[in-house]
Amino acid sequence: MTRSLRTRSVRIGVVAAVVGLALAGCTNTGQEPAATGEAEDNEQQVQESEGGATCSLADYGGEEIDLADAVVGFSQSEKEDNPFRIAETQSIRDEAEAIGVKQLITTNAGSTLSKQISDIQDMISQGAQVLIVAPLNSDGLEPALQAARDQDIPVLTIDRKLNAEPCVDYVSFLGSDFVEQGRRAADQLIAGTGGEGQVAILLGASGNGVTVDRTQGFVDQIEAEAPGIEIVAQQTGNFTRSEGQSTTEQLLGSNPDITAIYAENDEMGLGAQAAIVAAGKVPGQDVQIYSIDGTRNAVEQLAAGAYNGVIESNPRFGPLAFETLQSFLSGEPVGQEIVIEDSEYDPDNAADRVGSAY
Repeated sequence: MTRSLRTRSVRIGVVAAVVGLALAGCTNTGQEPAATGEAEDNEQQVQESEGGATCSLADYGGEEIDLADAVVGFSQSEKEDNPFRIAETQSIRDEAEAIGVKQLITTNAGSTLSKQISDIQDMISQGAQVLIVAPLNSDGLEPALQAARDQDIPVLTIDRKLNAEPCVDYVSFLGSDFVEQGRRAADQLIAGTGGEGQVAILLGASGNGVTVDRTQGFVDQIEAEAPGIEIVAQQTGNFTRSEGQSTTEQLLGSNPDITAIYAENDEMGLGAQAAIVAAGKVPGQDVQIYSIDGTRNAVEQLAAGAYNGVIESNPRFGPLAFETLQSFLSGEPVGQEIVIEDSEYDPDNAADRVGSAY
């Protein structure tokens, strides 16, 4: 059956410490087991809201499948060279193994949209019966979605929203409330700066709904709650540490009075930290840093006093994704939009909670 491409909203649920990390640009990709009592912090939490839209197998089309006997495809959008993507892919792999999935096919698009389209089409050709997709962009995946739709293959999207119709073009979306993340980052910055100062924003990748939402939430909250804060620059760092550093170097050169940086992910924030050190300033003091993700490196710098705030964006989608798919494939309705509740790290809790970072 071919259908053209076109929310119950559910809530799931100082310089010495930084010089080595920031200037060397090292990334801790290892992940130690959580200490006793931290496992709950690692899990994505969902809280069901009333009145939202659902999607069922009867609505979407297709047949009931025992997930353990299925061939499942996972399409990762970006190279696994940052902690978020590493943790996200590992979580999918771990949960597939834990529940005994017959075969898991994994691909990585390397931040290239055309490759992600061909990756998904190739997995379908290899017999994938279910797809989990972390979209690179909000637009552009229509050919891949249509290929899945032609065979009524359920597609569950995680992490980034599509500009498409749930329960028509795909089953549902699992992820964070990105506008709320930006709003909470603004609240942290307002508290840390006393509501005064000049702020620069390191934007994520263009054409990406996460970037749009994290910017909107932050800017709207600053305008509403902190008239004493001036946003003096907004410039992309493309969610990478290297561009976060080079962009911050430029911003500090042209705006030497910047007192705080809002980075739309931790990797850019850590790059900004290196640039602040290179400029002869003290990160966390002369220039404060706030970012979104919850990576171990950023939380460790926060605990050391060389960073100022981190809003979590939990990448451990494996358990929730497979639980949602199992419900859907057994005929139960699932939320078209399943939003997780993210935690946050601040100077008071970072040292105690670093073990729950990724």
